[in-house]
Amino acid sequence: MLLLWLRRAVASAFYPAYMAQLENDVYSQIGLVMLIGLAAKNAILIVEFAKDQCESGKPLMDAALEAARLRLRPVVMTSFAFILGCVPLWTASGAGSVARQIMGTIVIGGMLLASSVDILIVPANFYLVERISRALRARASALEMLPSAGKGD
Repeated sequence: MLLLWLRRAVASAFYPAYMAQLENDVYSQIGLVMLIGLAAKNAILIVEFAKDQCESGKPLMDAALEAARLRLRPVVMTSFAFILGCVPLWTASGAGSVARQIMGTIVIGGMLLASSVDILIVPANFYLVERISRALRARASALEMLPSAGKGD
Protein backbone atom coordinates (compact mmCIF):
# COMPACT_ATOMS: atom_id res chain seq x y z
CA MET A 1 0.00 0.00 0.00
CA LEU A 2 2.80 2.39 0.90
CA LEU A 3 4.60 1.47 -2.30
CA LEU A 4 1.53 2.37 -4.36
CA TRP A 5 1.22 5.67 -2.55
CA LEU A 6 4.90 6.50 -3.11
CA ARG A 7 4.58 5.57 -6.78
CA ARG A 8 1.67 8.00 -7.11
CA ALA A 9 3.66 10.76 -5.41
CA VAL A 10 6.63 10.21 -7.70
CA ALA A 11 4.45 10.17 -10.82
CA SER A 12 2.65 13.34 -9.77
CA ALA A 13 6.00 15.04 -9.20
CA PHE A 14 7.69 14.07 -12.43
CA TYR A 15 4.75 14.62 -14.74
CA PRO A 16 5.04 18.46 -14.64
CA ALA A 17 8.81 18.22 -15.14
CA TYR A 18 8.28 15.88 -18.09
CA MET A 19 5.78 18.27 -19.61
CA ALA A 20 8.24 21.18 -19.18
CA GLN A 21 11.03 19.00 -20.68
CA LEU A 22 13.25 19.39 -17.61
CA GLU A 23 15.97 16.96 -16.59
CA ASN A 24 15.87 14.39 -13.80
CA ASP A 25 18.91 15.43 -11.78
CA VAL A 26 19.91 15.86 -8.15
CA TYR A 27 17.73 18.96 -7.78
CA SER A 28 14.66 17.08 -8.90
CA GLN A 29 15.48 14.33 -6.41
CA ILE A 30 15.76 16.88 -3.58
CA GLY A 31 12.39 18.31 -4.61
CA LEU A 32 10.95 14.82 -4.60
CA VAL A 33 12.13 14.20 -1.03
CA MET A 34 10.53 17.47 0.07
CA LEU A 35 7.32 16.56 -1.73
CA ILE A 36 7.09 13.08 -0.23
CA GLY A 37 7.58 14.51 3.24
CA LEU A 38 4.79 17.04 2.97
CA ALA A 39 2.40 14.72 1.14
CA ALA A 40 2.97 12.07 3.82
CA LYS A 41 2.26 14.63 6.53
CA ASN A 42 -1.03 15.50 4.86
CA ALA A 43 -1.99 11.84 4.63
CA ILE A 44 -1.09 11.30 8.29
CA LEU A 45 -3.40 14.18 9.28
CA ILE A 46 -6.33 12.51 7.56
CA VAL A 47 -5.62 8.96 8.73
CA GLU A 48 -4.98 9.98 12.33
CA PHE A 49 -8.28 11.83 12.52
CA ALA A 50 -10.17 8.93 10.92
CA LYS A 51 -8.55 6.44 13.30
CA ASP A 52 -9.56 8.56 16.31
CA GLN A 53 -13.12 8.72 15.00
CA CYS A 54 -13.23 4.92 14.60
CA GLU A 55 -11.90 4.37 18.09
CA SER A 56 -14.58 6.69 19.51
CA GLY A 57 -17.27 4.43 18.05
CA LYS A 58 -18.11 5.93 14.66
CA PRO A 59 -18.74 3.55 11.76
CA LEU A 60 -15.77 3.11 9.46
CA MET A 61 -17.30 4.82 6.41
CA ASP A 62 -18.51 7.78 8.45
CA ALA A 63 -15.10 8.17 10.07
CA ALA A 64 -13.32 8.21 6.70
CA LEU A 65 -15.76 10.73 5.22
CA GLU A 66 -15.63 12.92 8.31
CA ALA A 67 -11.83 12.91 8.24
CA ALA A 68 -11.80 13.92 4.59
CA ARG A 69 -14.30 16.70 5.22
CA LEU A 70 -12.76 18.12 8.38
CA ARG A 71 -9.11 17.82 7.31
CA LEU A 72 -9.66 19.33 3.87
CA ARG A 73 -8.98 22.87 5.07
CA PRO A 74 -5.72 22.15 6.95
CA VAL A 75 -4.39 20.04 4.07
CA VAL A 76 -5.24 22.69 1.47
CA MET A 77 -3.83 25.51 3.61
CA THR A 78 -0.57 23.66 4.22
CA SER A 79 -0.23 22.65 0.59
CA PHE A 80 -0.90 26.08 -0.85
CA ALA A 81 1.38 27.80 1.65
CA PHE A 82 4.13 25.41 0.57
CA ILE A 83 3.34 25.94 -3.11
CA LEU A 84 3.34 29.72 -2.80
CA GLY A 85 6.61 29.55 -0.90
CA CYS A 86 8.16 27.68 -3.83
CA VAL A 87 7.00 30.10 -6.55
CA PRO A 88 10.30 32.05 -6.37
CA LEU A 89 12.10 28.80 -7.19
CA TRP A 90 9.87 28.20 -10.16
CA THR A 91 10.28 31.72 -11.54
CA ALA A 92 14.00 32.06 -10.85
CA SER A 93 16.28 33.78 -13.30
CA GLY A 94 19.99 34.43 -13.47
CA ALA A 95 22.95 32.22 -12.62
CA GLY A 96 21.90 28.74 -11.50
CA SER A 97 18.26 29.41 -12.29
CA VAL A 98 17.74 26.13 -14.16
CA ALA A 99 18.42 24.12 -11.00
CA ARG A 100 15.92 26.20 -9.03
CA GLN A 101 13.36 25.99 -11.82
CA ILE A 102 13.65 22.20 -11.89
CA MET A 103 13.15 21.97 -8.14
CA GLY A 104 10.27 24.46 -8.22
CA THR A 105 8.54 22.62 -11.04
CA ILE A 106 8.84 19.26 -9.29
CA VAL A 107 7.61 20.60 -5.97
CA ILE A 108 4.80 22.84 -7.21
CA GLY A 109 3.44 20.44 -9.81
CA GLY A 110 3.78 17.44 -7.55
CA MET A 111 2.17 19.17 -4.59
CA LEU A 112 -0.77 20.37 -6.66
CA LEU A 113 -1.45 16.87 -7.91
CA ALA A 114 -0.63 15.09 -4.64
CA SER A 115 -2.79 17.32 -2.45
CA SER A 116 -5.75 17.11 -4.79
CA VAL A 117 -5.51 13.31 -4.88
CA ASP A 118 -4.80 13.01 -1.13
CA ILE A 119 -8.24 14.26 -0.23
CA LEU A 120 -9.88 11.62 -2.42
CA ILE A 121 -7.56 8.62 -2.22
CA VAL A 122 -6.31 8.62 1.38
CA PRO A 123 -9.76 8.25 3.04
CA ALA A 124 -10.71 5.55 0.53
CA ASN A 125 -7.46 3.70 1.20
CA PHE A 126 -8.00 4.07 4.95
CA TYR A 127 -11.46 2.56 4.62
CA LEU A 128 -10.21 -0.32 2.49
CA VAL A 129 -7.18 -1.16 4.64
CA GLU A 130 -9.08 -0.84 7.92
CA ARG A 131 -11.91 -3.04 6.64
CA ILE A 132 -9.45 -5.73 5.49
CA SER A 133 -7.50 -5.60 8.76
CA ARG A 134 -10.71 -5.87 10.80
CA ALA A 135 -11.76 -8.91 8.78
CA LEU A 136 -8.35 -10.52 9.27
CA ARG A 137 -8.41 -9.83 13.01
CA ALA A 138 -11.92 -11.30 13.28
CA ARG A 139 -10.81 -14.37 11.34
CA ALA A 140 -7.72 -14.81 13.51
CA SER A 141 -9.73 -14.52 16.72
CA ALA A 142 -12.30 -17.01 15.39
CA LEU A 143 -9.52 -19.48 14.58
CA GLU A 144 -8.11 -19.11 18.09
CA MET A 145 -11.51 -20.01 19.56
CA LEU A 146 -11.70 -23.30 17.65
CA PRO A 147 -10.56 -26.34 19.60
CA SER A 148 -7.30 -27.72 18.28
CA ALA A 149 -7.49 -31.16 16.70
CA GLY A 150 -5.25 -33.68 18.40
CA LYS A 151 -4.17 -31.49 21.33
CA GLY A 152 -4.68 -32.72 24.85
CA ASP A 153 -5.36 -36.37 23.91
